Amino acid sequence: MQAQGKDRSSPILNVIKLIAAGSAAGVLAAAVALPAVGGAGVSAKSGMEMLDLKPEDLAEPPLSERTVLLDANGDQIAQFYFENRQSVTLDKVAPIMQKALIAIEDFRFYQHGPIDIEGTTRALIKNLTTGGVTQGGSSITQQYVKQVLVNSAETPEEQAAAIAPTISRKLAELRYAMAIEKKYTKDQILERYLNIAYFGAGAHGIQAAAKRFFDKPASKLTLAQAATLAGAVQNPARTDPNVGPKSRALLLERRNVVLDRMAEIGTITKAEAADAKAKKLGWKDVPFPGGCEESEYPYFCLYVQNEILLNADFGKTAKDRLKLLQRGGLTIKTTIDPKMQKASEKAIKKYVSPKDKPVAAQAMIVPGTGEIKAMAASRKYGNNKKKNEISYNLVADMAHGGGPGFQQGSTAKAYTLATALEEGLKFNDGFPSPAGYTASGYSAFKNCKGKNVGDPSHEVRNSSEGGGGFKTLQTGTWGSVNTFFMRLEQEVGLCKVVKLSKRLGLKRADGDDLREFETFTLGINEVDPVTVANSYAVFGARGKYCQPLAVTEVKDRYGEVMRFKPKCSQVMDEEVADAVSAVLEGVFTKGTMTGVGGIGRDAAGKTGTTDGYTAAWFAGYTPNLASAVSLGDPRGAFAHDLVGVTIGGQYYGYVYGASISGPIWKDSMMAALKGVEAAKFHPVDQSRFGGCTDECAPKPKKKKDKGDDGDEGGPDVGDPSDLADWFDDRRGDGNGDDRGQNGDWGDNPLLPARD
Repeated sequence: MQAQGKDRSSPILNVIKLIAAGSAAGVLAAAVALPAVGGAGVSAKSGMEMLDLKPEDLAEPPLSERTVLLDANGDQIAQFYFENRQSVTLDKVAPIMQKALIAIEDFRFYQHGPIDIEGTTRALIKNLTTGGVTQGGSSITQQYVKQVLVNSAETPEEQAAAIAPTISRKLAELRYAMAIEKKYTKDQILERYLNIAYFGAGAHGIQAAAKRFFDKPASKLTLAQAATLAGAVQNPARTDPNVGPKSRALLLERRNVVLDRMAEIGTITKAEAADAKAKKLGWKDVPFPGGCEESEYPYFCLYVQNEILLNADFGKTAKDRLKLLQRGGLTIKTTIDPKMQKASEKAIKKYVSPKDKPVAAQAMIVPGTGEIKAMAASRKYGNNKKKNEISYNLVADMAHGGGPGFQQGSTAKAYTLATALEEGLKFNDGFPSPAGYTASGYSAFKNCKGKNVGDPSHEVRNSSEGGGGFKTLQTGTWGSVNTFFMRLEQEVGLCKVVKLSKRLGLKRADGDDLREFETFTLGINEVDPVTVANSYAVFGARGKYCQPLAVTEVKDRYGEVMRFKPKCSQVMDEEVADAVSAVLEGVFTKGTMTGVGGIGRDAAGKTGTTDGYTAAWFAGYTPNLASAVSLGDPRGAFAHDLVGVTIGGQYYGYVYGASISGPIWKDSMMAALKGVEAAKFHPVDQSRFGGCTDECAPKPKKKKDKGDDGDEGGPDVGDPSDLADWFDDRRGDGNGDDRGQNGDWGDNPLLPARD
């Protein structure tokens, strides 16, 4: 017999009674006894100490959103993300998807406040009577709060605290939920939850999940598909379809639970549920690529990525900039032109196979703006060595994800030519250029620090044995005569050539200082196609240098737009640039590109083959577009030269600048400029550059060209022995009288380059 005045009901039933009463005490009890509470170390006392069910504002940092790259036409070419997410408004989510989620997660969502007493009571009874956590009682609002806290966590400790099974954490969620319910409408809360929730398979948010799972937008989801995604939310790791057949079976089972629940509460009919349950899972496993490896234009993508990471406009630190790139939801419009890019890719593929070890790389840039229009290479970007892929940017410098580059070869001679014209020389000025050149003394060359460089014991030779002849600025350039350019650089001054090169934007691919040795004019510095193309673009722009430009506009997630304009400056006299173009035009008709030919419009350029045939180049331009093509073996240019090689299925005894790089340049430029009105070079001031200087000696009688003076059979003008000292007599200003020693001569990086 029960004693009077004593309630022998179990503590569990007492709690249930309080909850069922719906009183304030019941609400508190529900808060303390929420289903997430359980396990060792959890006590009512610790929870009660934290009880304070007043609304508390929740900091809601912007969700991690993907960043997309667009080409010049506005089409997407790449994307970056920390979390695969693309937020959408609720009207872009199929109504059946909204209903499915509410049915399984919080069917009274539109009726209750921050906490669903009825749902919590039901879950509590189930959990307490089974001795475990088998049902959840959190409302969608509470789940949203939890997701915000998890996404906001910066450290592992913060992440653990956001999901810890403690009373204090659940009470904090309640306080935040109360504030959220006051701040937003129910539709707004549902929208936010759908965008923040994780569905598995790397898909964050309903839009990414719909595309990842079923290859369609969230607005087009069917009943079965909606039930699948609604079911995935509860335990996305367990039901992740990407893991394997077992997980997909669990997801299918979970989908059917959702369908049954929808039928149970009247969202759909039992017949509709049965019909949907009869369908297969329908997992499409749609790749959602991120990063440059999956981009259609991987090398340009790498360039843009590094431009963002290097630019302080996008964050104070590299970490801040990376976070913005991966999470900021930016839309980045770039300069890449699909037509020009395809022209480059097609031309490269014609001459060089992706299976070849030597690799061809090309950059195209607009003179006068610096806009990069194409960046292509013969080998695919990636990490699969068996497929001959390469994992760095072959077209750019190290700062933009590139490698160490290749020696520039005789494309560097254009800088010496420009310096000579800037110093007042005329087209027909010149001097004898024999087959071999030796610096006349230890002070023949000084670098820009005034130190002597050069080894008078080392002889620079042209590619063919034999004598030379009298060469002018024109004929020496057309024939790419090494000995002529060594003498020319000596006379105008090595430092002046270096300084002009820097004004044109020349820099080493590895970021080190330019090597200022006597063979600078022969292209001993390792460079990249973007840098070389942009330096030649200065001539096409009549002396205007522009920084390479890859990004024109960045729009953030809020629609704010930042625009980037060309950064240009006049670095060379317009008339000097015109004169350089006039000389380099002859390379196609009278010089080393004669066998390849021109492109049917005004164009100028220069071939370049390095000493030992370690690399081959062609750089050229029109007033509309500049381009540079490199060819070399990334395994090591000196260990793997271009002698006795098969490239693109064709055998080459020796690879010159005009062998492969020149034809690639020609074909790609013709296709890239198709439909573009041909611009002409500006006429040369003949009174300033035509003929020769007053001191110019009478031209000697021409001798038959034996093709032995220049690297690739350039024209001869003769060998006047009476003019041996002509240039020294003419130039008495001390510019070429510096002599010095280069004790490092002979190291591979410093060997003279030749064409």
